[in-house]
Amino acid sequence: MAPLTDGVVTLREWSEGDVPALVAAAHDHELHRLTRFPSPYSERDAHDFIAGRVVPETGFAIVAVQDDRLLGGIGVRDAGEGRAQLGYWVAAAERGRGVATRALRLLCRWALDELGVKRLQLVTDPTNLPSQRVAMRVGFRREGVLRAYLDFGDRRRDGVMFALLPGELAPDRQ
Repeated sequence: MAPLTDGVVTLREWSEGDVPALVAAAHDHELHRLTRFPSPYSERDAHDFIAGRVVPETGFAIVAVQDDRLLGGIGVRDAGEGRAQLGYWVAAAERGRGVATRALRLLCRWALDELGVKRLQLVTDPTNLPSQRVAMRVGFRREGVLRAYLDFGDRRRDGVMFALLPGELAPDRQ
């Protein structure tokens, strides 16, 4: 598949060359608190992720167009019956610059237009307000709290469900 780009960020396939930057980004406490990144995160974890042995999804590295610098990651997986589940993260040094919004908009447009998905959904930790704002900027609607929805190893956490239907993608205002 050809990379997806808006001229500022590109979504491209992960490569073995991304391992050092992925491992460095994964040393962020917030990623471990709000996502399912293993802690500690090793080179073996990165190799397994890139090889597709961790999450059954179509995953993309989010990189800067100007220098191919790793900014984060985003993925989509089939949730059955025309639904797809999305997830994303951004490296600590890159947050607050619109990276997640740009990447999510690109992935949603591709999933809706090219894959023909009828419902895109994402679930955030209730305390992850920046991620919730990203979802809403792209056009997702908050549907509610799913109690004990997220499995974080030895504990379960609530999740906030957001969904986007065809025709609801918000225009790019960046």
